[in-house]
Amino acid sequence: MNHSAEGEDPPAEVLVDVARAVAAEVTVLRRLPGGVNGGAWHVELAGRAPAVLKAVPRAHGHHLDETWRAQRVVEHMRGLGYPTPAWLGVGATATRVWHLMDFVDAAPAPELTASLVEQLREIIELQAGQASQPYDHWSYAWRVATGAGSTVAGLDLHETSEQSLLRRSLARLPGHSPVVAALVERLRLACADVPPPPGAPDMVHADLATPGNILVRDGVVVAVVDLGNAGSGTRATDLMALVWYSFRDPSLEGVRGRLWTRIVDLVGWEGATVLAASHILHMLEIPVRAGRHELVPGVAERGHRTLDELNARR
Repeated sequence: MNHSAEGEDPPAEVLVDVARAVAAEVTVLRRLPGGVNGGAWHVELAGRAPAVLKAVPRAHGHHLDETWRAQRVVEHMRGLGYPTPAWLGVGATATRVWHLMDFVDAAPAPELTASLVEQLREIIELQAGQASQPYDHWSYAWRVATGAGSTVAGLDLHETSEQSLLRRSLARLPGHSPVVAALVERLRLACADVPPPPGAPDMVHADLATPGNILVRDGVVVAVVDLGNAGSGTRATDLMALVWYSFRDPSLEGVRGRLWTRIVDLVGWEGATVLAASHILHMLEIPVRAGRHELVPGVAERGHRTLDELNARR
């Protein structure tokens, strides 16, 4: 193993494990932007093309299994022409879970422009009918939006460790402040009578609206990355994340209208309300958990605006 002097290197035990798994010497070239949960590095494998190594803290006993699941999603979608880099290896040490993927010579998008959002809409359509792994974002969104538990009469629901932890954190949101409590109550009421969703036919990326996950060259999306939480559900989940992002830029208002139309076409008004409520609650949970209380009122205001805009389109 060789190390660069530029930036912080991955833990030594991770590099040892990677070298053993791929049977090649690993040279760390530089730390890449992103990788906020652990780290992302541009590496060179002896006798092979450059690659990207991501390593995150091992969060629970099933973390490695869930990373293998994500690799299976990647392999399935790449077989259909989905633009995501191949995963070259997956492994874990006592403290980290890692995966190695092909290096793509393109830059993360600094922001999502109207052109990029339209390109992402087309990419999301490739996810139609391609559910391949039991990580159901659709049923999970319904449980979050309605406040239902992980076990519902008549349903066999699978919930990952991360989903379970998140849902428990979300359940504590009303205690944060009257502003948050009022929004949570509004969302719960809007979703109270919505029945559980049907089967989950589509592949869901689950983080496609994060600009850093979109690799762009000359204004064209050449790859989407960070499929660690990808699974099944409705592709309208990823469209809803783009709706939320579009409120950041007034120039995206027209794009947002087309996103709303497609979401309603896919899942109907009730389904759109559930997806909106679930996304809003997750966006509230992030600053609350991080102690960024000054951000919460702005997120709550955008949450009300999102629901108002959806209701106005009925």
